Amino acid sequence: MSVQSKPVPQLTPFGAALGGALGACFSNAVVYPLDVAKTRIQASSSDVKGKRTKKLSMLSVLLQIFREEGILGWYRGFAATMLNTFSMQYAYFFFYSFVRTSYIKRLTRKLPAGSKVPALSTAAELMLGAIAGALSQIFTIPVSVIATQQQVGRSTRKELASSSISPEGVDKKEVYDDSFFGVAREIIREEGVTGLWLGIKPGMVLTVNPAITYGVYERVKSLLLIAQSRTTMNEKLTPGLSFLLGALSKTLATIVTYPYIMAKVKIQARTAETDAIEEEELPSLVGQSRQRQKPGALDILLRVWKREGLLGWYRGMGAQITKAVLSQALLFVSKDQFEHWAVAIMFLFAKLTSNS
Repeated sequence: MSVQSKPVPQLTPFGAALGGALGACFSNAVVYPLDVAKTRIQASSSDVKGKRTKKLSMLSVLLQIFREEGILGWYRGFAATMLNTFSMQYAYFFFYSFVRTSYIKRLTRKLPAGSKVPALSTAAELMLGAIAGALSQIFTIPVSVIATQQQVGRSTRKELASSSISPEGVDKKEVYDDSFFGVAREIIREEGVTGLWLGIKPGMVLTVNPAITYGVYERVKSLLLIAQSRTTMNEKLTPGLSFLLGALSKTLATIVTYPYIMAKVKIQARTAETDAIEEEELPSLVGQSRQRQKPGALDILLRVWKREGLLGWYRGMGAQITKAVLSQALLFVSKDQFEHWAVAIMFLFAKLTSNS
């Protein structure tokens, strides 16, 4: 048993963050068209100009995008989303690794010398994940807002999808700049600088999503490894088991938090849903006083409840789960490999800096 006391080398918070961010970009790039489709489903309104919209499936949305925008439509906002994914995941993995390592060090100090650190409780894992998620949200949400609006597209958001060419034959892209900085300028012009932080409140609530995902994953993983160590000497999960565990943990987290996920997308996309709430509840407010009272997540959820009931809160959840589960499972499977790459990148960077 004394053989097990030898410490296993661990990545620094920087290395864990880099490995996690690279893995997240890879997994999201693989399923990116699904991400665009699920965002448009979530941003769609249940009632536009008095006419109820038909039920949207991921396949129907993908086909519609392909017919109207070509294959490039499946990758609308790809660069911004990858930047958002890298920054968000890097920040999350960095803060999660840093906070978790610090917490474990504090526990270690209270234990007798040579004692094995006990597995963290589910509550502790959730708390650490929530702290890491909140810190990463604050720094990365502006890129998320821009990426969401690029994915939805101005025509969808402003109900101009009926024609991509004006009567004069001038492409509307000449009027509307849908580049990263073009969307950022429009947000600042219409909403002010604080518009880049649209959805920050539901975003904070949604920090429990990765907290639940990683909390459940780490907890179940530790139990599986303990059970596995009793029968074999293997101290790692197989890729298949990692995939399954990642899928199950992400599904659970998505079901619990989905209503707020949908509300956050609607807020960030500035859809007809949010405009309708302003027109109904704030008819006499104009200018800055109107901007200060933008509808929040609860306003949107209440409106959806009145129009569609409980099922309206889970509009597009199938698309969300499909995309999120595939992406998260791919991340868990590839995370170890990308951590090896992160070590190689850090070693190369250290070598280059030392030579210079």
